[in-house]
Amino acid sequence: MALWTVLLCASTLEADGEPGAPSGPVHGLWVWKSSAVLEAPRGAEALRDFCRAEHINEVYVSYSATTTPSEETALAHLIGLLHAGKIRAEALLSSADADEPGKHRDKLLDKVSEVERFNQTHPGNRFDGIHLDVEPQQRPENKGSGNLQFLPGLVDAFRAVRALAEPAGMTVNADIQNKLLKGDAGQRKMLLSSVPRVTLMMYELSSPDDGKTADQKAEVAEKNSKKFLDMAYDGLNDRGLAKMSIALRTPDYGALLPQMLEKLDESNGANPHYLGWARHSYNDSLQATH
Repeated sequence: MALWTVLLCASTLEADGEPGAPSGPVHGLWVWKSSAVLEAPRGAEALRDFCRAEHINEVYVSYSATTTPSEETALAHLIGLLHAGKIRAEALLSSADADEPGKHRDKLLDKVSEVERFNQTHPGNRFDGIHLDVEPQQRPENKGSGNLQFLPGLVDAFRAVRALAEPAGMTVNADIQNKLLKGDAGQRKMLLSSVPRVTLMMYELSSPDDGKTADQKAEVAEKNSKKFLDMAYDGLNDRGLAKMSIALRTPDYGALLPQMLEKLDESNGANPHYLGWARHSYNDSLQATH
């Protein structure tokens, strides 16, 4: 490894051993269709300003292996703005099939290698981590509340990404569904030992027109976040298990979303397994303003 790469990786390592990890709770934000977002006039600056206003400290920016040179320049510009504001940037990679060995997993790993190449090309504006959105549960053969036949392959994919990302100085964070927390202790241990961070998609608990007050909605979010955190780590005392962020989405809460996210920190901050919250997504917020 070149000396400048070693120094760069070392400079981003925090006390907990993760590259550029926030010192407090994680406050994440998904950004899909990043090329379109950044094509808008002052798109990067608008995203940076949104993060400041909403107390976001890490952003999951969709990244494609077919990113053009101009799109790379725009991404590097965005990452520079985010880093100047002490906001981490993770490359958001998605797949519905990467749990399957062979061409599907290789495609995901090729994307990770592309992110590493991006970092080598833009050492001053590099991605801090990889954020995985791998969803084999969407395929028909994997439907059903107790159907976790895809879990071993999913874990293998997570581990393969981690094996590439961590030596390159990047964290790995993986989106998960509550279905995965319903497995037995062995299955949950396998999942939570495969990556250092997971983000639970805690969706569809409320809706803007369900007739509930803001306090009632917050109570539901608090109750379920505690339930899922307890469910995830029940019977597990192993060292090195992933910490968990709780994700809420804009369509479930509308303008009340920031209040719900604040409640998650308030109610779970003392839990050693709780990493923070994440909001889905910046794109929803953009639509609401147009």
